[in-house]
Amino acid sequence: MKKRNAVSLSGLALAASAICAPTVVHAQSSVTLYGILDAGITYVNNAGGAHQFKFDDGVSYGNRIGFKGVEDLGGGLQAVFVLESGFHLSNGQLGFGGAEFGRQAYVGIKNGWGTFSFGNQLDTTEEFVYLYNISAWASGYAIHQGDFDRMNGDRLPNSVKFLSNDFAGFTFGGMYSFGNTAGDFHQKSAWSVGAHYDHGPFNMGVAYTQLNNPFGIYAFDPYAMIGTRTFLGKPTVSVDPATGAVTDLYSSSAFPVDKQGAFAVGAAYTIGDLMLSGDFTYTTIKGFGQTSHMQVYEAGASYNFTPALSLYGGYQHTSFEGNHWNQGSLGLHYLLSKRTDVYVSGDYLRASNGVNAVIGYSFAPSTSNTQSDVRIGMRHSF
Repeated sequence: MKKRNAVSLSGLALAASAICAPTVVHAQSSVTLYGILDAGITYVNNAGGAHQFKFDDGVSYGNRIGFKGVEDLGGGLQAVFVLESGFHLSNGQLGFGGAEFGRQAYVGIKNGWGTFSFGNQLDTTEEFVYLYNISAWASGYAIHQGDFDRMNGDRLPNSVKFLSNDFAGFTFGGMYSFGNTAGDFHQKSAWSVGAHYDHGPFNMGVAYTQLNNPFGIYAFDPYAMIGTRTFLGKPTVSVDPATGAVTDLYSSSAFPVDKQGAFAVGAAYTIGDLMLSGDFTYTTIKGFGQTSHMQVYEAGASYNFTPALSLYGGYQHTSFEGNHWNQGSLGLHYLLSKRTDVYVSGDYLRASNGVNAVIGYSFAPSTSNTQSDVRIGMRHSF
């Protein structure tokens, strides 16, 4: 994806340290302000049984404003931090369950080997594999079904993380997220490990992330997420026999999951203006003494017609508990400048009979096994 530009605000951290400790003011430091704004109009052919036109934002790229800083401590050591907030342009409200810095919030130490950090941080699936979700380059709605495999760029709170520097194109990392549950070290904990290799036109990444008792913004609402009426052998909806109206049984209280373990691998190869990309994920979900597995196969490509005009396309096939999903996505992006682009995108999803199709956990499930959308939007970064 396109790199964001940043505006440097040199000297802020040094000034703050001088106020707090006026006798120690020799280290060099800097703070950078950055952000992304994305908004547009989307048409959905069937959202809960009706056509829908909606203003939607943070689709192609999640809206954010952030601060990142570094202080040179000498001897090859640096102190680093990031505070990044996600929000909605539509109403100005915070995303990520209302967390002020829900996208990222960490502090750490960096040396010649890598960065050791503490806080609310991106997992290694995001660090090393999620960019191979080529369909989402075309359309931000085209994440994998339910994001069960963590390929939407997700975080782990209360985490301790190590992310290596680049060694001849090879990077690696691992992290542990504390559940902070008294008397039960395992409950609500998580861990994630991964690696990435980049050499010339070829690059690939691999990661495994496991959540124990997923909660908060990562809790499960199976019907809203993938449109199935059963999950791990349990019903997810009730149906009015007179009207056929469907009621989601877990819209207000999460479906209890004991374990969510997601393996992901992806690779890309660039030939001139053409980039070929693909990925495979295998996710294990356990609860109520049952175990189910989701498999996702994805392939696609991007082509740069000019430095300003790019076409992205991807296809996904998903299988889970005897059901199947097939989805195609296309997106055309045009750069008005290095920091501003406009785009048009679309998705089409067909699920197995009996499944209410829902694209990217983004709309109300369809009343049929198909759903499609078209979007026009604009993105600006700073």
